[in-house]
Amino acid sequence: MFGLSEIAIILIVIAIVVGIKKLPELTRSAGKSARILKAEAKAMKEEQPDTPPRVIPGETVAPPAPPSPPRQEP
Repeated sequence: MFGLSEIAIILIVIAIVVGIKKLPELTRSAGKSARILKAEAKAMKEEQPDTPPRVIPGETVAPPAPPSPPRQEP
């Protein structure tokens, strides 16, 4: 869709519009966001136990049968 030269031109225009002074602040903010996302993903992964689910002995119930089509009289 876009070639390398088009992407480079778009990035240069963005750098000019945003301003060179703002770029370090933006990259720092993006880095913090990435670190937070990584930490949250790790916490969620640690939250889930690796042990299999506990099975409680008891009566098993079969799933309900699908409804049969109505019969047609000849």
